[in-house]
Amino acid sequence: MGGTAVLVMEMQRGVVGDHTKFPDLVAACARVGVVEHVGQVLAAARAAGIPVIHCTAAFRADRAGSHTDNCPFIAGLLKDPAHMLEGTPAVEVLEGLRDPSDLESRRYHGFSPFTGTSLDMTLRSLGVTHVVAVGLSLNLGIPGLALEAVNLGYRVTVVTDAVAGIPDEYAKAVLRHTVSLLARRTKAADLVASWTE
Repeated sequence: MGGTAVLVMEMQRGVVGDHTKFPDLVAACARVGVVEHVGQVLAAARAAGIPVIHCTAAFRADRAGSHTDNCPFIAGLLKDPAHMLEGTPAVEVLEGLRDPSDLESRRYHGFSPFTGTSLDMTLRSLGVTHVVAVGLSLNLGIPGLALEAVNLGYRVTVVTDAVAGIPDEYAKAVLRHTVSLLARRTKAADLVASWTE
């Protein structure tokens, strides 16, 4: 377990909680049990002394530090001036998933938790060589995390029942045809068992 950290991708109130604009993603998470499985992984990680890092996204009200017109999805979201604003409840990690011992790496641009943040330096300072990915989504965030982590030299594990995407069949295809090329795949229960042996 030494050299491992858990990266929690965008488990935020404005993504999959009470401030979401993505009801289809919330429904997909419910079908897979994502929030429950993420909670199990995080509890086991903390008990085993494995660092937990929440990779969160936010925007400033003036959009400084964020490209707003280089991606159709972002451009569409930011037509709402209140979307995922720094300092609002929408950017908070879901209740029950955050612990005072956890770290946070916030980004203001793009979809990967590494680009434009200090995440890589944080992981290296902790002696991490292997990252475990949970969270959202299989449409963008999880593949981006896995690809960039591999490019930076990390080993990656994706917890398949602690991630989701839409539609369901596409999410399954991403796990099978993209994530499988980049990362080891495991279920939450199997990972937790390996950390509690």
